[in-house]
Amino acid sequence: MRFFNTAGPTNAKDHYCIDPLSRINIDDIMMLIEQRKYFVLHAPRQTGKTSCMLALMHHLNKEGKYACLYANIEAAQGARENVEQAMYDILNELAGRAKYFLKDPFPADALGNIFIKGGYGTALNQCLTKWSEHLEKPLVLLIDEIDSLIGDTLISVLRQIRSGYDKRPDAFPQSIVLCGVRDIRDYRIHSSREKEIITGGSAFNIKAESLRVGDFVFEEVQELLRQHTADTGQIFTQDAVEEIWRLTHGQPWLVNALAYETCFRTKENRDRAITITLEMVKNAKENLILRRETHLDQLADKLREERVRRVIEPIITGKMITSSIPEDDVQYLTDLGLIRRKPSIEVSNPIYMEIIPRMLTSTTQDSISQQSVWYVKPDSTLDMEKLISAFQEFFREHSEHWVERFDYKEAGPQLLMQAFLQRVINSGGQIEREYGLGRMRTDLLVIWRCNKKPDNASFGVADNNVFSVSDSNSLTVLKDRVQKIVIELKLLHKSLDKTIKDGVKQTLEYMDRCGTDEGHLVIFDRTEGKSWEDKIFRKEELMQSDKVDIEEIKTSGQRQKKVIVWGM
Repeated sequence: MRFFNTAGPTNAKDHYCIDPLSRINIDDIMMLIEQRKYFVLHAPRQTGKTSCMLALMHHLNKEGKYACLYANIEAAQGARENVEQAMYDILNELAGRAKYFLKDPFPADALGNIFIKGGYGTALNQCLTKWSEHLEKPLVLLIDEIDSLIGDTLISVLRQIRSGYDKRPDAFPQSIVLCGVRDIRDYRIHSSREKEIITGGSAFNIKAESLRVGDFVFEEVQELLRQHTADTGQIFTQDAVEEIWRLTHGQPWLVNALAYETCFRTKENRDRAITITLEMVKNAKENLILRRETHLDQLADKLREERVRRVIEPIITGKMITSSIPEDDVQYLTDLGLIRRKPSIEVSNPIYMEIIPRMLTSTTQDSISQQSVWYVKPDSTLDMEKLISAFQEFFREHSEHWVERFDYKEAGPQLLMQAFLQRVINSGGQIEREYGLGRMRTDLLVIWRCNKKPDNASFGVADNNVFSVSDSNSLTVLKDRVQKIVIELKLLHKSLDKTIKDGVKQTLEYMDRCGTDEGHLVIFDRTEGKSWEDKIFRKEELMQSDKVDIEEIKTSGQRQKKVIVWGM
């Protein structure tokens, strides 16, 4: 049985897959190879680069015009800036793969002679020269994980390839493709020997093009899921398919991980007679986040980098982008797959939107002593007013202490509130987030499953109904429904009146979009020297949501929506 692949290269025999060659512009690549160009293919981790490179190698060798070899040189990363050891590791990798894929022992035979002469600084150049002269066909070399190398090792590899460029194709590879996470122009390489920063563009100025492996489009997500249905008969509802797309925006690892979690890891869903529904996909998403799979842990590691913080922090706070954020940093995060730039700069997909604040506040969540049962009403709905009021008190007493713990201090108030909410909501619901540069706010949608007991509540069963024991004398039937609550987070900007006016309008718009009548606007006042008595308040705003005049609403009897505004 085939399955959704979440580890290593994809192959059609074992995995549901999209043809790797259809994910790159094969015509453009063939033209570049025919023109003897050296170029870059880059994409974020676990988007299918290696699968595309392996497929390209098999395609070119099958055509018979070139001798093509793929090699992953990540093993040389362990040598760090020991150039001699790194060259030996790289050439060993080339030699081993040439034997396996091309049945050619020449690089292995030549390896010893090159190193006996002690010329490790030119060893890669010499090996590629001798091998190209030996081959009857032009050599095409696909080098993967080039950006795993560091410092003088990376500089040496790039310069040795550059120095042989004029000898192609008779005495050097006709075409070389460098594959990694980033475009080579973004490399800032610290040379210990030269005591300076070398840019990738200066070390490798023979690059002709930079190509990128993109995410799946919606039709490819559909095709991947259809393959599972064709093999097993298990059907996805249209809502489930659209939710997988919405949560992932086509990020290949996320698509496969979400589908695998839904169809294979969840025991009851392995019954192929069961249809995969929207709710199953949402549960699978939550499981992935809670388990912090390797891919998501790598994301957490990147969040610690200063250049990542410089871009992600204003996205979380909703601030306008400023000239203080270098373009190189924005491009770096785009190459990592953390953000997308069209139609505007924002986090790449809803799963990343949720995982970023949760990872930034994970230890904070564990340290906050709050229990869901404190905020659940007898009818099993969530008492959000009581919850935000409790946070207001918590924020007043502890905000300075807690915010200082965050690496992302500018986003501290928003992160602290999300940590507090997550601690309470985890056991019976979920939080969806929307934020981005220039939005001047963070939108939270709390989804509380009224028919799901909090982990720390006491429940019983009678007459096939589930009951919440709210006190010793009453039993309340849990309603099989979902409660939706909108919470808008804003920083005080200039005038409080204007911040409230804009915030209430934005909260109402989000409430309309989410289909709920329950909305809260939280305004954080970070004005230095201002007393807590002036910052803390609670007020109710009654507004119409469809822009009808207030007087018309009063006379026509149309229902107004209430937004509760909280100052902190």
